[in-house]
Amino acid sequence: MIVETKVSSATKEVIIGGNRPTVLIGERINPSGRKKLTEALRSGNLEMLHKEAVSQVKAGADIIDVNVGATGIDEVALLPEAVKIVMAAVEAPICIDGEDPKALEAALKVYKGKAIVNSVKGEKKSLETVLPLVKEYGAVVVGLTIDDDGLPKTADKRVSIAGKIIERAEKMGIPRENVIIDTLCMAVAADSKAGMPVIEAIRRISAEFGVNQTLGASNISFNLPDRHLLNDAFLSVAIPAGLTCPIVDAAKVRPAVLATDLVLGRDNYAMRYIKAYRQRLAAQTRG
Repeated sequence: MIVETKVSSATKEVIIGGNRPTVLIGERINPSGRKKLTEALRSGNLEMLHKEAVSQVKAGADIIDVNVGATGIDEVALLPEAVKIVMAAVEAPICIDGEDPKALEAALKVYKGKAIVNSVKGEKKSLETVLPLVKEYGAVVVGLTIDDDGLPKTADKRVSIAGKIIERAEKMGIPRENVIIDTLCMAVAADSKAGMPVIEAIRRISAEFGVNQTLGASNISFNLPDRHLLNDAFLSVAIPAGLTCPIVDAAKVRPAVLATDLVLGRDNYAMRYIKAYRQRLAAQTRG
């Protein structure tokens, strides 16, 4: 049984897990691979963050990931400002995304609600610096299945690291429902079998630990044509395996996710599926 993870903004709560519909974490506030956003962040022009947050929620994102990490950016100063802008723009809870513990703490201090902290690794240093912040601020943490030995190739190692993170968190007083695991999918363009240990690890972590799980789902299709087809196919396999809150571009994957949820019995009378279809049809008619 998957535990239920609750996150919130000042005005809205989102519950992840159980037999609930898949929760979508919007990925687009991230400068990685996005030249215009990177330039805007470096120049201090944060208007783009507001627009992206609004458009992602409109497209169906339930939670907004906020990442400002890039060369030449003072993340400690900028991350809390970015969080403030997104809080003002949308009611959706925020996933505070960064590697610098000081930046994470600065953002947690200004956040109103129960945030997700993305992320902690299975490395000793990361566990010792990030988990205390998660405990202090009552947040949810994403645990990456990577440790001091690097990114594992096998499902066994991913499951082992997940167990280590969960155990360490619980010993610190962070309940299991406040830990979300990311098994880190890689591009099948580089290794055609890269998705297999990820799916196996998701299934086993779900069965053994019952925690919720996320992924940067579009990593699977990097450097290949028709990426949306691969992303949709991957999600349709990963969600029934135990993926409950993928990090995605909601505008591109939501129809496939809604279809998957419907097939899995998570959409009573197909109401969400039909509503989304009608919204797309209306948008096409207006266009």
